[in-house]
Amino acid sequence: MEYQVGDIVRTKKQHPCGSKLWELTRVGVDFKLKCLGCGHIVTLERQKALKAITKVEKENNNNDKAIKK
Repeated sequence: MEYQVGDIVRTKKQHPCGSKLWELTRVGVDFKLKCLGCGHIVTLERQKALKAITKVEKENNNNDKAIKK
């Protein structure tokens, strides 16, 4: 699976605000996710982020920063 900055992803657990949708704002060794419900920003280690993400809801069409799982 490839993840890109700008992708909208769904996580297994919901954020305390009730949203399960997040926008990827950084992809690399760490993933930075922005909650689409309240705007809270979270940084996760790559392995934890890959376990938390269940699927990509909307892909960013820009292929410059694609990272493979």
